Amino acid sequence: MRRSLIIILVVAALLVFGVIYYAIDPSTSTVLPRCTFLSLTGYKCPGCGSQRAIHALMHGDVVGAFKFNALLLIAIPWIALCLYGETQRTRNPRLYARINAPMLMWLFLVLTVLWWLLRNIFNW
Repeated sequence: MRRSLIIILVVAALLVFGVIYYAIDPSTSTVLPRCTFLSLTGYKCPGCGSQRAIHALMHGDVVGAFKFNALLLIAIPWIALCLYGETQRTRNPRLYARINAPMLMWLFLVLTVLWWLLRNIFNW
């Protein structure tokens, strides 16, 4: 019973935040937070543009989302796979182990650092 209530509350909260996020444009909003790293340094962090990219995706603008944060668009299938693997952790431990293999984690870390450097060098 308790687990069901938690799941219902989480889904309800996600729906509420989703509706709010759909309605508020992060590009013009003063309500949604700005990137602290960008504000302090003038450089974009790997996540800069993620709010605008998600908002664009919610409105069906895949090209716009890619322009805001290409790494996020590339990472969404990976994140979905990781979440699926987490749900299968006890049922299919081999799948969980493959998804969370150290080599894949290092690869994603290197990809993130490269994205961080290249987007600031080439002003992407």
